[in-house]
Amino acid sequence: MSLSGGLKLVLIGDGESPHLLKWARALKPRVQLHAISSRGFLPEFHQLLPDAQRLALNTAPDHGGGNVALIRQLPRIGAWLAETDADWLHAHYLTSHGSLAWAAKLGWRLRAQIAGSAWGSDILVTPNQGAAWRWMTAKVLRSCAVTTSDSQHMAQRMRELGARDVMVFPFGLEALPRQNAKKQPWLCFANRGLEPIYRPQLVIDAFARIAAARPDARLVVANDGSLRAALEADAAARGLGDRVSFVGRLDAAAQGAHYARSTWFLSLPQSDSVSVSVLEAMAHGCVPLLSDLPANRELIGDSARGLIVGVPDDLPARMAALDVATLAAANRDWVAANGLFEPHVQRFLTRLKALGPA
Repeated sequence: MSLSGGLKLVLIGDGESPHLLKWARALKPRVQLHAISSRGFLPEFHQLLPDAQRLALNTAPDHGGGNVALIRQLPRIGAWLAETDADWLHAHYLTSHGSLAWAAKLGWRLRAQIAGSAWGSDILVTPNQGAAWRWMTAKVLRSCAVTTSDSQHMAQRMRELGARDVMVFPFGLEALPRQNAKKQPWLCFANRGLEPIYRPQLVIDAFARIAAARPDARLVVANDGSLRAALEADAAARGLGDRVSFVGRLDAAAQGAHYARSTWFLSLPQSDSVSVSVLEAMAHGCVPLLSDLPANRELIGDSARGLIVGVPDDLPARMAALDVATLAAANRDWVAANGLFEPHVQRFLTRLKALGPA
């Protein structure tokens, strides 16, 4: 442990991700925090950490693989970490940043232990792409003294791949949002990426069923991606152009306003762990409509906190049968009890301290 008191910890991840920034904000008061970013850093990182405690690699990593530019930065990373002499390297997204932590520890004989936080596709998708990816993921997991997962389903997969100590907790909210808007009964909101893995086409399909049964139904689609133009064209071709609004990427305040007004939240990806977006929606009193995935069933139970959407034909009738006001209050209470980030970060640091110095 660092002589000046407290754990010295290096976050390794994408410094342009708001999710890594959330970890940094939670850790900063509790540890001596440093950070390495495969890309650059969001402006708030510059306020949190002085220049000497940040290393930006300014690459453009592809989480699906092919990160040659990132691998070429390894000598720079190893030298910086050797000088930093941290107690812990905390890698986020295991098949890219976890690999860097493992290689740097091995190549520069660092005393730091590795903690790894899985984000979803690094465990649920990448290892299935071939033997080499499976080998690398398993190697990284075995190199971690402790790992984190946001669902029991993903934690089990991590154990099957060789993870030892897996802590399971949602990548939750920093605080409960205020309730300051009236719900619009048939207003739907979706904000996952407009990319194939998130299946936004299914969101449009599901909404088309809802719209056919409910003339007052409206859908707001936030975020962006490669499928946006095709989705806009499809909505127009179905005669839904005036009922589906594509609003692009939103800042936190604008997104919060949409959650606050919406009664329903649609998230229908083909692979997912516990989504922060779903937790945010539930905290705002939205009723989630989710794809049939193990992590989603963990999150909402057997329709206790929302609906699992299989074939969407009967979706409007199932929605109409719900007591949405009661569900909204129950979802908010559930997030307050289970979905806040702060208590879990404290548990995580308690675990690091219990594992002791390398």
